[in-house]
Amino acid sequence: MAEVVVVPDAQAAGALVADTLVALIRRKADAVLGLATGSTPLATYRALAERVRAEQLDVSAVRGFALDEYVGLPAGHPESYRAVITREVVEPLGLNPRLVQVPSGDPATITHAGADYEAAIAAAGGIDLQILGIGRSGHIGFNEPGSSLASRTRIKTLTEATRIDNARFFASIEDVPTHCITQGIGTILAARHLVLLAFGDSKAAAVAAAVEGPVSASQPGSAIQLHPHVTVIVDAPAGSQLGQLAYYEHAWAHKPAWQGI
Repeated sequence: MAEVVVVPDAQAAGALVADTLVALIRRKADAVLGLATGSTPLATYRALAERVRAEQLDVSAVRGFALDEYVGLPAGHPESYRAVITREVVEPLGLNPRLVQVPSGDPATITHAGADYEAAIAAAGGIDLQILGIGRSGHIGFNEPGSSLASRTRIKTLTEATRIDNARFFASIEDVPTHCITQGIGTILAARHLVLLAFGDSKAAAVAAAVEGPVSASQPGSAIQLHPHVTVIVDAPAGSQLGQLAYYEHAWAHKPAWQGI
């Protein structure tokens, strides 16, 4: 069973995850982080950046792997996930940009980009902590409903719902790419610790399906039930459809502080 933690808001979640990330980096200077994009993890990245500055934490050896990238955006496009990761993570935290990788969405190399990315993750020793969001359809990364639970990094066609959701970052929906390259569900499950964040009532059904529903390719987020170390951090609206909510709150209230998440 995943550990579920209900917090007041995204800022509280960010502080909690930052505590875990700081402890990880102190324990392992060259920690490997799995980096999600989108609005959900921003409070976590900001909280971690504040801790890095306040505590003068050495992050020079920290490595990172982004979850996904659009296919076909021109180099330097501000909404490419390379640009987003640089803007929201690498620069605020002071990470070494050469140690933070994003899967290549260049059409010229797309036929082997997935295998290349899998090899790079393996060469780094695997991901220590993977940050995840979840879409309204239950997708994690860009693994849309129907994705194989054993899938590895590969090209996927985005659903129209996902393109509509992401259109707010572009001038129009016509500018949103139709394809992406994403870590597969099997790739995500290979990380040593998964931290899934969700906020707002629009995510409530997806969270309930991921944590308590049947494990199914139709609900990609439900694959987290197959992982031995999962932390799901939600605000009250996002957790409102969880059937075992009272138990999760009881377990968290009585958890020894030294265990962390």
